[in-house]
Amino acid sequence: MCGISGDIRFDDQPVDTSAILRMNQQQAPRGPDGQGLMAWDRLAFGHRRLKIMDLSDAAQQPMFDPALGVGIVFNGAVYNHPALRRELEAKGYTFHSTGDTEVLLKAYHAWGEDFVKRLNGMFAFAIWERDSGRVLLGRDRLGIKPLYLAPVPGGLRFASTLPALLAAGGVDTGIDTEGLHHYLSLHAIVPAPHTLFRGVRKLPPATLMWVEPDGRTRQHRYWALNYERSAEDEQRPFDDWRDILLGGLRESVQRRLVADVPVGALLSGGVDSSLIVGLMAEAGVPDLHTYNVGFEDVGGEKGNEFEYADIVARRFGTRHERIFVPESELLRRLPEAIHAMSEPMVSHDCIGFYLLSEAVSRHSKVVQSGQGADEVFGGYHWYPRLAESERPVDDYAAAFLDRDHAEMRTVVEGVYLSGDVTREFIAKHLVAPGASHPVDQALRMDTTVMLVDDPVKRVDNMTMAFGLEARVPFLDHELVELAARIPPRHKLAHGGKGILKEAARQVIPSEVIDRPKGYFPVPALKHLQGNVLAMVKDALHSQAARERGLFRAGYVRRLLDAPSEHITPLRGSKLWQLGLLELWLQSHLR
Repeated sequence: MCGISGDIRFDDQPVDTSAILRMNQQQAPRGPDGQGLMAWDRLAFGHRRLKIMDLSDAAQQPMFDPALGVGIVFNGAVYNHPALRRELEAKGYTFHSTGDTEVLLKAYHAWGEDFVKRLNGMFAFAIWERDSGRVLLGRDRLGIKPLYLAPVPGGLRFASTLPALLAAGGVDTGIDTEGLHHYLSLHAIVPAPHTLFRGVRKLPPATLMWVEPDGRTRQHRYWALNYERSAEDEQRPFDDWRDILLGGLRESVQRRLVADVPVGALLSGGVDSSLIVGLMAEAGVPDLHTYNVGFEDVGGEKGNEFEYADIVARRFGTRHERIFVPESELLRRLPEAIHAMSEPMVSHDCIGFYLLSEAVSRHSKVVQSGQGADEVFGGYHWYPRLAESERPVDDYAAAFLDRDHAEMRTVVEGVYLSGDVTREFIAKHLVAPGASHPVDQALRMDTTVMLVDDPVKRVDNMTMAFGLEARVPFLDHELVELAARIPPRHKLAHGGKGILKEAARQVIPSEVIDRPKGYFPVPALKHLQGNVLAMVKDALHSQAARERGLFRAGYVRRLLDAPSEHITPLRGSKLWQLGLLELWLQSHLR
């Protein structure tokens, strides 16, 4: 896990190595164990390293093989790199390191751009050819690792984080109206390729992008998730699916144990993380470290699941650490968490995850985490509503959208108002080929779009703020493909995630499964009160906000007058969405 960056020139101007240094510095928390820079003529690449696989200097990046004429900067972890290495050695390739980076470089030389289809893991990379001057950018199938792009006069820059591109300079930071519409409608999700800035784009998941020396680019999507299943899959009994799924889960967790440092686990006490811990213990992980974060009980709302995490920790004999965070600490550190976001994320989990990552990073460098199970296995409340839906676009939008387009007209000033692009985006993706059942359509949308730019981005940003690598077994692409074959009725059984719960029952205690799902909001963010309300009010009334002129004054005033009365269908604060965006902009546009 690392931070990568690059400066590619299409004109006769030299590359700006100072821009690479600034991007490296900004991404230093992602890679605290070392840095590198390589530049010549029209290409420059930077890297910050977190040592997980091959702890020696032989795996330093940027990595260039003069015999092959190919170089790479790479962020992520490829779990099947030992098998790929053996296959490449059989073809005559020799290796000087034992990690995954050199395997990717030589796999590209051996198999061309199709090498990416052989990779199992999370990754974002840039590969360049010395002789042709071409650069290939790529991102993993489910967008676990980020890659941001910024066209600049005469060239193109890229980085693992959006703030790194801002640090490099020369970025158009004008507001992207389509990105803003998505942010305010999709629970702060801005799907690729858009961001909130006109001058920054995201490479979509499962996408390769060729960059030619003259500036021409070509993108190719190399993977798509297909929910069309065979008659055999449709008719296979529930118990058979349960056993097949458990086998797939075992393989996914086992893959994510590949490392040259110990691998721990985040243990929330819920079904998903508990199952991961159980499977790690089953795989024989020695001295397994597990971590759980909890908050204060407020207003009758429970602030932790310590007792359930303790049950799992005792069952499997883990070295378990409870991390208790008082509300005062959450709120004091909130500006830091906002600054750590590559893009503004409204989820209350961000600040808790930020502080959890800080504590865990003192003891572990790699953990497995349970994100993705709800999207992949049908755990959200809108899936049952869609089971018999005759108007899936309407029903999905009703459940998910924070604002319809009519309300959007009252929120933003006219210069920032686009058409109803979010509704059009939902309609386009739901009805795309490869999923005919409304539940499958929603699962595909949530797995390949919503998950990428909310939970997955949250995990990447908050863990990497402290040089902690988080691996997500539920997003193993082979496991996700397997889940797509399972009929919706099996996922919706037992109140949601039925097939996953019954697989989990073979591994973890039933009392962890047969209980209400927990979710612990930060009350001051849920209800907007006290110091956080004052912070939001100051931000929205600041000179910077007035000069930016994003939001209509009357709308802001209505929200400030009664914050708790303006709640989204997903139970988020509409005022917090506005306030967070302004706070994030002020944090990064100084």
